Amino acid sequence: MTLELHATPEEVMRAVDALQELGQARQVAENTLFGLALALGECASNIVKHALRRDARQRFRVTLEHTGSAMVIELRDRGPEFDPTQAPVKEKDANDDDRPPGGWGIQLVRRYIDEMRYTREGDENVLRLTRRLGVPTGQKQLRSETQSCKPNKTKPCPSKFKSNRTSAARKPEPSP
Repeated sequence: MTLELHATPEEVMRAVDALQELGQARQVAENTLFGLALALGECASNIVKHALRRDARQRFRVTLEHTGSAMVIELRDRGPEFDPTQAPVKEKDANDDDRPPGGWGIQLVRRYIDEMRYTREGDENVLRLTRRLGVPTGQKQLRSETQSCKPNKTKPCPSKFKSNRTSAARKPEPSP
């Protein structure tokens, strides 16, 4: 299914609604569909806001495909070249509360999508998002959490990957 959309928030929601209808018709798990809808909403909103500057005369295209083993979302726009796969991975830190909001959309997409591919075809940005189906959600989450696990007070690593080291305060050497 291919949708030609104007660069407006309402059209972003139209694409998300179409994805949800397709997913429900194909009996895609609700939690998988939630992640896909979030990823589509973030990417399409970025196109509207940044690539097409909220100009409702501008258009972009969304193609939704269910292959049986995966859901694929392809977004195409004629905005300035931008490869979201090259955006740095953000790490949350203690100073995040002092930062202005925003900039976490690509991180959310990475969380819910198995594969993100970008190409520039002529004057078009082409972003292809793939989520494999049939992967138990718990296993997928465990893999993604442990691959980049950095324990903290609110979210420890899964027990299999916890550090067994203990840190003892080093006593200063006596001076001669």
